[in-house]
Amino acid sequence: MNELLFIGNLGTGEIIIIAIIVLLLFGGKKIPELMKGIGKGVKNFKDGVKGLEDDIKVDDTENEKK
Repeated sequence: MNELLFIGNLGTGEIIIIAIIVLLLFGGKKIPELMKGIGKGVKNFKDGVKGLEDDIKVDDTENEKK
């Protein structure tokens, strides 16, 4: 169950082929922009999750005071 769908079955050869296909589809100039966008998305997601955790902690402390 620790494997993510099919990702655990990929070998080095398959990863290289996928990388070449991505390079051909997006080109060398678009890949850094794509990775930057993905990084910003992940950062926003983590910030959102942290904000929810903070809200839950605040609610818990308010309930304890009552």
